[in-house]
Amino acid sequence: MSNATCNSTAMQYKDSQHLLVAVYSTVFIIGIPTNCLTAFLTLVQIRKGTIAAVYLFGLSLCELMYLCTLPLWILYVQNGRDWKLGDLSCQVTGYIFFCNIYISILLLCCVSIDRYVAVVYALESRGIRRQRTAAIVTTSLFVTVAVIYCPVFFQEEIQQTKSKICFETPLNRRIAYYNVARFFVGFLVPFTLLLFMNYRIFRCIKSSCSLSPPQKTKVKHLAIAIIAIFLVCFAPYHVVLLIRSGVYFLRPAESCSFERGVYTISVVFLCFSTANSVADPFLYVLASENARREICRAFAACGISLSSSSKTDSSKADDSQRPPKEIGNKEGR
Repeated sequence: MSNATCNSTAMQYKDSQHLLVAVYSTVFIIGIPTNCLTAFLTLVQIRKGTIAAVYLFGLSLCELMYLCTLPLWILYVQNGRDWKLGDLSCQVTGYIFFCNIYISILLLCCVSIDRYVAVVYALESRGIRRQRTAAIVTTSLFVTVAVIYCPVFFQEEIQQTKSKICFETPLNRRIAYYNVARFFVGFLVPFTLLLFMNYRIFRCIKSSCSLSPPQKTKVKHLAIAIIAIFLVCFAPYHVVLLIRSGVYFLRPAESCSFERGVYTISVVFLCFSTANSVADPFLYVLASENARREICRAFAACGISLSSSSKTDSSKADDSQRPPKEIGNKEGR
């Protein structure tokens, strides 16, 4: 299998070029302001002692870091897969892409674990769930994933063909094993954990007498939203990684033709994973009891009035947060 043979995806790339530019541009335009707003609002919630806001703040920072690299990917796609910005910039953008995916996955798991502990072990967890713990966990995740992907800087990721191709290297044995590990360790294990915790959450709130119907609905919606992000944004991308590696190991003679055949599908699923940067800010709305009020305040500070009914909503939100119906957001409870 020569690199030239496995890398001959010019026709398929032409078909997906406009899609990539459109998706990357849309995600960048929508993602930057929404994640900036979410970062600001979660920072406000952190100052008020909300524990889940620590994870959501880390998620927003992670997404903003990735979104800042999208203009470089757009330029790369528009140039016909020709990276003209140098090896280091290619490595940095690829490094941020990989880190973003797995930090996002792990932080979404943290949000679910926090909900699980707060709902299923509401009384037992009051002295355990603290902002400091959440901050240590978030920082540890950033550092761990960042260290794991450091080898990106010690390998050549620009393929010297007629044009310089960035992070689209032909599949080889090392990358195939790496993709299998990414599927099982980076996706399947967190997703299985996520399903288990949310199943327990659904069972608990169904029989709970301490949570009001609006609170139960909010917890359900947050759980469903996180599962949906996994299924729509992360599952297709990782399943394709596994299938490609499986074909490489089991049918090596057909690997190159298979790579060309699934190229467009891979690009579409890559777009799905990018859409995660737009979907994550909506988790704040589902996780926060006072989301609408905080958003209105943020816009009011900029001289923009969104709704005159925010006071009514905020009073309802305040009532829903009074113990014992508190679902475990505040530190020390």
